[in-house]
Amino acid sequence: MQRFRTTRKTARLFGPYSFAAFTLLELLVSIAIVVVLAGLLTTALAKARGKAHGVVCLGNVKQLSLAWLVYASDHQDRLPYNLGGRNDDRGIAPKADYNWVNNILNWDLDPDNTNTAFVAKGSFSPYASRVAAIYRCPSDRALSDEQKRAGWSVRVRSYSMNAMVGDAGENSRYGTNFFNPGYKQFKKLSDFINPGQIFVFLDEHPDSINDGYFLNKTEELEWFDLPASYHAGGASFSYGDGHADAHRWRHATTKPPAQPFVAALPLPVEPTKRADYDWVIYRTSIEY
Repeated sequence: MQRFRTTRKTARLFGPYSFAAFTLLELLVSIAIVVVLAGLLTTALAKARGKAHGVVCLGNVKQLSLAWLVYASDHQDRLPYNLGGRNDDRGIAPKADYNWVNNILNWDLDPDNTNTAFVAKGSFSPYASRVAAIYRCPSDRALSDEQKRAGWSVRVRSYSMNAMVGDAGENSRYGTNFFNPGYKQFKKLSDFINPGQIFVFLDEHPDSINDGYFLNKTEELEWFDLPASYHAGGASFSYGDGHADAHRWRHATTKPPAQPFVAALPLPVEPTKRADYDWVIYRTSIEY
């Protein structure tokens, strides 16, 4: 009887069937293909997750802005309190329960960083349904080493309010803001001329956020507070008419990594790289 030989010396017979085994080279090539495909899949999943986080973040600032609008409707056109620090040295906003938020974030183990009790206090929180999740961007997971060792996963807030919007207490007694005396402080909804051009909420850089008062001085070419750049190098903004959108930054200096102690504020802006700064200032207020 004539025997048929396989074309591979490594072929083995299992019952009536024969299987050709892989050579070492073929096995290595197969592994390499699997690794490449896994890498592509991981990258695709990361991009999809990033886009999903951006959509959620945009929804959060929009919900906060709608809550802000309803608040004004229920308070004879007056906007929520948005308190800043002392008008002599900026400082940090006082922890007043009537402020739109009363927590102060930092890189220490202070309870404000994780305590969600702030959503049950103040006159603004009922309009945000006392839901803590809408105060935090899902991409914001920045923690200090000390906080990580303590087992923390996230801090509770990613968003701040434009310092020129709302009643800023002593800082806005005369209709302007102490830090920007030539520009209007919007205390009432009717103070807006073009509300779709003035931002109300934004996600702030985690190393810049402390109080909920996002301040930049219109006459000084420097970042006093810094916007976030979580979403493809951009931030989410909501506006006085309730709409929200995302804006990408042009310059690397506007986009330090979302880590502790990287934003040496105030951060000077190079005159040739001021497009991002000007974009924010243009949407901060109008001349008084």
